[in-house]
Amino acid sequence: MSKKHYIIPIFVSHQGCPHQCVFCNQDKIARAVNKEVTDEDVRKTVEEYIKTIDHNNSTIEISFFGGTFTAIDINKQKELLSVAKEYKEKGYIDKIRMSTRPDAINKYILDYLKEYKVDIIELGVQSLNDEVLRLSGRGHSSEDVKRASRLIKEYKITLGHQIMPGLPGDNFEKDIETVKKSIEMEPDICRIYPSLVIKDTPMEEMYKRGEYTPYSLEEAVCVSKELYKLYKEANVNIIRIGLQPTENITWGKDIIDGPFHPAFRELVEGSLLCDKIKSSINIDEDIIIEINSKDLSKLYANKKVYFNNLKYNHNGKIAVTTKDKINRGNVNIIVLKRIEKVSI
Repeated sequence: MSKKHYIIPIFVSHQGCPHQCVFCNQDKIARAVNKEVTDEDVRKTVEEYIKTIDHNNSTIEISFFGGTFTAIDINKQKELLSVAKEYKEKGYIDKIRMSTRPDAINKYILDYLKEYKVDIIELGVQSLNDEVLRLSGRGHSSEDVKRASRLIKEYKITLGHQIMPGLPGDNFEKDIETVKKSIEMEPDICRIYPSLVIKDTPMEEMYKRGEYTPYSLEEAVCVSKELYKLYKEANVNIIRIGLQPTENITWGKDIIDGPFHPAFRELVEGSLLCDKIKSSINIDEDIIIEINSKDLSKLYANKKVYFNNLKYNHNGKIAVTTKDKINRGNVNIIVLKRIEKVSI
């Protein structure tokens, strides 16, 4: 039985970030909250989580989210990391993770991160096209990403890349080129976050002035499928696709426009699955699709749009049956006496 994976989130609200990226409203959120995270806050949060988790059957991470962690005051970094290190050394947690900017990584920083037993660093790459980075107000270059990625790999720390397709100045070709360049840097994990127009951001103003148009939902699914396939082929673990829905990250709250969907990854994988089924069969064959019941929502994703399109463009009959002995992510296609096996 595989272990459950738990994240203990520590939100360091926009502390340390030296730039106002056009897609981000964390600066206004941080000023409204105006609360600095302390070592006691970390300790309290960890204690609340670990008393509810069976550690023997779990992998537990402390994850510092929400800001450019390695750009905040070094004493504050060490104050927070010391608590994480303490719980790791006591065996209560397994890993320490953080996110930061590519230009906030150097050997000095990595030396003390190793001292505090940091396991995973996710870089906010967003794009590897320098014009897109400039238009997005990132304040760093693609060369900064290469340098930071190389150093993190040298220090034997798990490297993560966060990609944002559909930024100002972007297009499908640039997004695909970004991921190809990302793969050359050999990240271990990645996240794909199609760009959204968020309330109280410079990008909202660009949108209102007609200077920026986000991808539609279907465009975002289309390009994300290509990025997904590239990362999968390179054996990069795709840990998330699409922004995590929250009380505010949803329609009618902070989202003004863009390809938001609470189950965006399922749309991507569902569309990919129907593509693979289509490519595995002849147009006139009668088929039976055998699938694990827990994967049925992928096949029927987006209100069956992709599945119905598969049926509409197929001359033969298509039937679906669930068989839970089939491994998750795999599908059997029975064509008369022939069986095709495909995987997501």
